[in-house]
Amino acid sequence: MVKIGIIGGSGLDDPEIIKDPKKVEMQTPYGKPSSLIKEGKIEGVDVALMARHGRKHIIPPTQVNFRANIYALKQIGCTHILATTACGSLREEIQRGDLVILDQFIDFTRHRKVTFHEEFEPEKATHTPMAEPFSEELRKILIDVCRELKLAHHERGTVITIEGPRFSTKAESKMFRIWGADVINMSVAPEAILANEMGIPYAAIAMSTDYDCWKEDEEPVSWDEILKIFSQNVEKVTNLLTHAIKKVK
Repeated sequence: MVKIGIIGGSGLDDPEIIKDPKKVEMQTPYGKPSSLIKEGKIEGVDVALMARHGRKHIIPPTQVNFRANIYALKQIGCTHILATTACGSLREEIQRGDLVILDQFIDFTRHRKVTFHEEFEPEKATHTPMAEPFSEELRKILIDVCRELKLAHHERGTVITIEGPRFSTKAESKMFRIWGADVINMSVAPEAILANEMGIPYAAIAMSTDYDCWKEDEEPVSWDEILKIFSQNVEKVTNLLTHAIKKVK
């Protein structure tokens, strides 16, 4: 039985896309998740929607309890996770409003809890493979739907996740480009790591809202600009989600 966990990021903290939602309060061994979970159906498929930063976006990136969030989705029976995130573009060809179906990450966070394994059982060390951190099955579905809906998208992309909540310096932004990152955000890497540890297929839809600060002919990123661009394009993400969910097996 398929049940899709949806993690809504910046600009998609409280989407009204679930029919007859039921709000569920969860508690986990790692504390409370970021928000109540809305359970219901989209296109006849069971879903559970969570706001990464809380329904009113009050939780800064470093303070998001990623372990509780992933554990709660597993606990409530989610078999797959689809996440959304706003991101900054580090490439000329990734324009504002474009969607990026991520396939790799670079984790540049410093203060996150990014494992459920705080100690190993004797002679049972657990090191999770992370060569391909995003589910290829889910990525293929997202790419196919982007093509069907004729959405401007990029079928691959490496995201670098920084600690935040501050934005990059110009030196950092240029360095991340040299490292091979295509987009930048403050959330996806810890989620992907923990979902993989928990054995839940995970994929992320990133929407480009700005050019960070590497591009000399553009204004440096601002929070107001991120929200403005995301709100102008949020329908693309919700359409992608609603069409993709019914294809997950």
